[in-house]
Amino acid sequence: MQFPYKINNSSWAYYSQFCKSPITRPAKSLSEIVMNDDCPTAIFPSKPFLHRCFPDFSTKNGTLTVGNKTTFEDGTGQIRSTMELRAAASNINKILDAKAIGMRVFEDYATTWYWILIGLTIAMLLSWMFLLLLRFIAGLLFWVFVLGVIGIIGYGIWHCHQEYSNPQHPNSHLTIYDIGFRTDIRMYLQLKQTWFAFMVILCILEVLVILVLIFLRTRIRVSIALLKEGSKAIGYVPSTLIYPVLTFFFLSICICYWAVTAVYLATSGVPIYQIVTPGGQCKHDNRTCNPAIFNKTGISKACPGAQCNFAFYGGNSLYHQHITTFQMFNLFVFLWLINFVIALGQCALAGAFASYYWALKKPDDIPPHPLFTAFGRAIRYHTGSLAFGSLILALIQMFRITLEYLEKCLKVSRRPQCKTCWLSGPEEMGIIPQAGASSAVAPDNQNNISKFLQQCLKCCLWCLEKLVRFLNRNAYVMIAIYGKNFCRSARDAFDLLLRNILKVVVMDKVTDFVLVLGKLLVAGCIGVLAFLLFTQRISIIIQGPTSLNYYWIPLLTVVIGSYLVAHGFFSVYAMCIDTIFICFLEDLERNDGSTERPYYTNQSLLKTLKAKGTRTKKQ
Repeated sequence: MQFPYKINNSSWAYYSQFCKSPITRPAKSLSEIVMNDDCPTAIFPSKPFLHRCFPDFSTKNGTLTVGNKTTFEDGTGQIRSTMELRAAASNINKILDAKAIGMRVFEDYATTWYWILIGLTIAMLLSWMFLLLLRFIAGLLFWVFVLGVIGIIGYGIWHCHQEYSNPQHPNSHLTIYDIGFRTDIRMYLQLKQTWFAFMVILCILEVLVILVLIFLRTRIRVSIALLKEGSKAIGYVPSTLIYPVLTFFFLSICICYWAVTAVYLATSGVPIYQIVTPGGQCKHDNRTCNPAIFNKTGISKACPGAQCNFAFYGGNSLYHQHITTFQMFNLFVFLWLINFVIALGQCALAGAFASYYWALKKPDDIPPHPLFTAFGRAIRYHTGSLAFGSLILALIQMFRITLEYLEKCLKVSRRPQCKTCWLSGPEEMGIIPQAGASSAVAPDNQNNISKFLQQCLKCCLWCLEKLVRFLNRNAYVMIAIYGKNFCRSARDAFDLLLRNILKVVVMDKVTDFVLVLGKLLVAGCIGVLAFLLFTQRISIIIQGPTSLNYYWIPLLTVVIGSYLVAHGFFSVYAMCIDTIFICFLEDLERNDGSTERPYYTNQSLLKTLKAKGTRTKKQ
């Protein structure tokens, strides 16, 4: 840098004005100035835009130019085209725009954070009120929904009949066989045959819904009565609504433990540095280097612009070679702990609600502090059973995750750069046949068959996880009631549910409907209020935040947060319903309503059973 300065210092005077600090006389070499980011590597004609400098692109005779030039030197001795400059400027613009958007979102959160907290508080109050009012509106909600479904299906039948009777298209007389396979679905909607098929399907669906309501009407009434009983139980044991906070605290500890352990494992190796060159054409590219002595080597001269950057943590010891195994074990422990925390909450809530149900005179016979007592009992006596049930579920989840990981590795392994898979090569994975091996099936057919088998296995594992989760949930209820071990409780719960399978199905669907409707109702109400507030639609009533950049960001935050709050409350209610349902089935099988063996359920539910005229014998 000193030599060109001695020849012509006017060019240096112009160049130095773009440096970080004025440099009247260059005391460093060009590579040192560029490496230390004292001055820019290249200067382009620019124009300001949004307080930033961008290359002044222009098009002349269809050619992209910058300052009447189509090429330029990038500061490392390489000639670049204006197309490359525009691509680089576009990428920088995306990064800067993302940063600006992030700052605007942060400003919106800083403006609306207290409104968000108010919205979540209102969602908590609405959820609590909804659960308490279910004893009065559960039946109304369900039957309004059922009548709405029947009405919608009926309208669909009428609409299909109108389209079938009064065709509007000249080709409506054709059949699906005549037009064959078409990617445009609108072609099929022009045919009378299509609307006739829709009408037949809807008629069958309408008849099925009506028949189900006719034959299962009594069981539906029993399910609605149990929903009302669950609302009463929460009213008598309101402390159970606070338990999701404790579950959230335990889950946060588990997540922090897993994250910290994973980071320690990932960074437990030695820092590995690699040489990175701008063009990637240098022979030293991707080789390991030592940043302490990198500038003293001749690599920077042989490869202009080369840098010694951090690549990853690694090592050659036996421990570092099995880091992936330790990470998988850490993930398995995390899944086990998460499932144990959930199981502990389910067992504690089941014990509290079982204390309510088996109290002959409610609420006089309910023991004091039922939730605290049930939680202590679960910790003291049932830790092993809960851990065993959680272990089974964690093993299934781990197997599913491993299958997903191997599937991802198999996809990546088709590329020659694959280095992340556990398997050593495509021959071992069956992608490339080994020497001397013959295949009677084409490779495409092999891929299709393997994909089909993978999807089937994933589906089976998903169903198995759902089944085990359902059985574990009911087993924890039996553990809370009788205090037996996990295997005995799971067997008793399975036998009890199998003897009442129809009641189980009806009760499960009715409960799911009420819970989903309640969550949507709470989130929808809070979302409407937040929308009116953030968009200044109710400024006459209450003055909300003004000048928001993206009002929908805090709006979505309020809606999603309200849904999660409602989910926390309704998860307690779902556990209450499951516990009362198990206790109800046990009550019907153990007692007959006599003076010696009276029913423990309430009178309204007994009236529903008497209307049905059923008496279940003790098994």
